[in-house]
Amino acid sequence: MLDIFASIIDTTTSITVWQYLLCLVFALGLGAFLAFSYAFHGKSTKSFAVTLALLPAAVSMVIMLVNGNLGAGVAVAGAFSLIRFRSSPGTARDIVAIFISMCIGLAIGMGYLGYATLFALVMGGILLALNLARVWGKRAYKEKVLRITIPEDLNYDDVFEDIFNQYTVKHEAASVKTTNMGSMYKLKYYVTLKDISQEKQFIDELRCRNGNLEISLCNKEEFLNEEL
Repeated sequence: MLDIFASIIDTTTSITVWQYLLCLVFALGLGAFLAFSYAFHGKSTKSFAVTLALLPAAVSMVIMLVNGNLGAGVAVAGAFSLIRFRSSPGTARDIVAIFISMCIGLAIGMGYLGYATLFALVMGGILLALNLARVWGKRAYKEKVLRITIPEDLNYDDVFEDIFNQYTVKHEAASVKTTNMGSMYKLKYYVTLKDISQEKQFIDELRCRNGNLEISLCNKEEFLNEEL
């Protein structure tokens, strides 16, 4: 029984093609299982799910290339430090999922397929259970970025306060800037809706207040991706 938890890679010898292919298959399979567990009945973008699925294979490849060679490890770390990643800030749930994915890749890269499989099954099962139980909550899903255009003669300080109090749990003014040669203002708010089904009524009342000018309401992740 203990043999299945032993490493299939001998650091004193070169990695064979079959060892590499076996590790790659395990990495892709466990990565796909983790991505499914994370996204099942939960809120996740397609790009993030693909990242979780492919990250173990990438990490395991790096570890296999190092293969106990300290000099190669330093060189790989230096090469990766030159890469500049651009991504939207993630939630704590996203960070945990990425860390789990990297741990799976690390274990596979060292040849511990049994430990990687057991770890992926346990953590994936926990993610599935939490998603089914909706422990992550629905309130985070209701957090939106609201952008409103108003004419310059409209005082933006408290013009929407009564509407916000009616439809949102909380609201926060994020920024304001002029547009159209200073004849209009663009306001940005972070809002948490009380009831997602009342989104249309919320926008309709805002339209009546701002003279039917442009209004945008989107999730924070989508807004951050647009900014990037």
